[in-house]
This record gives sequence, structure tokens and C-alpha cells, in this order.
Amino acid sequence: MKTKGYKNSGFSYAGAIIFFVTIALLMQIAILVYDYIRERTDNNVLIAILILIVIIILSGVCTLIDYLRRRATVEKPVERILFATERIASGDFDTRIEIANTYDKYNGYDLISENLNIMAAELSRSEILKNDFVSNVSHELKTPIAVISGYADALRDQTLPPEEREKIAEALSRAAKRLSALVSNILKLTKLENQETRPELERFNLTSMLGEVILGYESVIENKGLALECDLDDVYITSSPSLLELVFHNLISNAIKFTDKGTVSISLKRTDDRVSVQISDTGCGMSRDVGMKIFEKFYQGDTSHAGEGNGLGLALVRRVIDILGGEITVSSELSRGSTFTVTIEDAQ
Repeated sequence: MKTKGYKNSGFSYAGAIIFFVTIALLMQIAILVYDYIRERTDNNVLIAILILIVIIILSGVCTLIDYLRRRATVEKPVERILFATERIASGDFDTRIEIANTYDKYNGYDLISENLNIMAAELSRSEILKNDFVSNVSHELKTPIAVISGYADALRDQTLPPEEREKIAEALSRAAKRLSALVSNILKLTKLENQETRPELERFNLTSMLGEVILGYESVIENKGLALECDLDDVYITSSPSLLELVFHNLISNAIKFTDKGTVSISLKRTDDRVSVQISDTGCGMSRDVGMKIFEKFYQGDTSHAGEGNGLGLALVRRVIDILGGEITVSSELSRGSTFTVTIEDAQ
């Protein structure tokens, strides 16, 4: 929330001076009128009536001035704010409140107006992201569902040979796994973004955990004929093992997926209270433009591998790293591979 530039402490020296001068002026007018009437008549009843009339007139003038002042300085700003909030509440996130004063002369209403403008801009951005997210989810769901539906219909053909049925069964299994992974990643990402998943910090051996993740991909690495290089220091850290496991699973699986030949290298080093994990490959790499977008939801820079993922893995990785207060960077060259570096703070 913005507060800089707003210096109202609840007391206005200018307002107090104007109020004092106004009261003094009215009293002076009343005294002058009294003296004027007193010089022309000794009838005390008439004097009292005339003074009362003067006081009523002066009070009416003061009331009118105060109404106009309040109308200009209070009621109109409040009406603009109420109108804007009603529009925003109805879903019009393009609504903005015009602010008359410059930033260094903000009053309370200007400050509220600017914060509402910022809120409306954020809601507009969130609405765009939500619509894009729903559109992408719908698109990603259609592909495996279409595969499952098509092959399910094909299985009804009783004349299919056993080998064809086996191929169809494998395709159905892959589509089901892809669909399951998509739904699982969507749920994880939603929980992370809504802060429903809080990191449960504990002291654990990061080297052992990372080693177990690597071992889970040993057969895949062997089947692709890749070389595996590991340089792991013995590191204990206070962090969230479940969230970090999700990070390393995604990064290592990506390194393997995008490397057809060559080496996957993984290193783990500690520097003071920070831990650095590097995951490198000699795969297809990526351009600078692609590298700037890979952490966006559903973005897949290499369309040749689009059927093997759903574009949510790196978005999950970035969100986890942000939650843990760490940092992730990537360096890459086309046809020469990529290196992802994850830096994590030891929360001990």
C-alpha cells in the first residue's frame, strides 16, 4: 500500500487558521451590526430581534460555505471512489479514478484512489492470467482425452490383431499418465500460488535426497545411452525436502528429455549459508528469447517434445524457489545444452 507523499497527521494548520479567521470575522461583523443598530434605537427588543436575524443570516452563510467545502473536498471524492469500487466489484477492472493533486500533495482520498487504481490494475492482470490459464488447461486436456477416446473406439474392433491391441494399450497408458500428470501439476501449482502449501522446514541431508532423485532416473539415462556426471558435496540443510524434491525431479527429467546424446551433469556445492545445485546437459539448448519465457505456465519452447510434457514443470519450479526464498537461473546455447542453477538459503 502506498503511503509516501501523504503527510496528513489529522491536524491541518491552514484549516485551523481559516476556521479561526472566519469565526473572528463573523464576530466582528456581529459587533459592528450591533453598534450600528444601537446608535439608531434604544428598543432592546428590536435590537435583540435584529441581532438574532443577523446571526441566523451569518449562520446560514457559514453553513452554505461549509456545505460547498465539504461537497468539493469530501463528498465528490467519496462519490468517485464509491462509483469506482462498484464498477470494480461488478468486474470492470479497467476502471480508474482520476487524481487531481500531484503526488507530493496527496490527501487521504488521493491515497485511497491510487491504491484502488493499483488494485484494479492487478485484478485486471490476474483476470487475463486466469483466462489464459483456463484456455491453456482446456487445450492441454483436449489432447490426451482425444487420444483416449480415439483409441478406446479402436479397441472395439474385434478384428484387431494382438500386437495392434498392445500398441493401443500402450498409447492409452501414455495418454492417461500425461492427463494424470497435468491434473497433478495444476493442483500443485494452484496450491502454491494460493499459498495453501506452506513449506515444512526440517534439517536433512540434501546430498542423500538428491542422490535418490538421480537414482530414480538411472534406467532412463542408460536406455538413452547418456553419460551421467555427479559432483556432490556432503550437505545438510534446513529447508523443505518435499518441495526441493519436486524441483530436482523436474529439472533432471527435463535435462534427460532434451538430451538425445552426450552428458547430464549434476553438482551440489555449499558456500557459507547458501547451497548451489547445478544441472547441466548437452542437449538441444535454447535461444535467449525462449530462455526468457520457459518459466511461464504452459510455455514449451521445443515443440518437438511437446507430447512429453505440459509446460507446467518449470512454472512449478520457479514458484517453489520463490517460496523458499531462493533463486534459479538458466544459461543455454542452441545445440550446445543448458545449465540450470538453483541457489537455496539454509534456513537454520
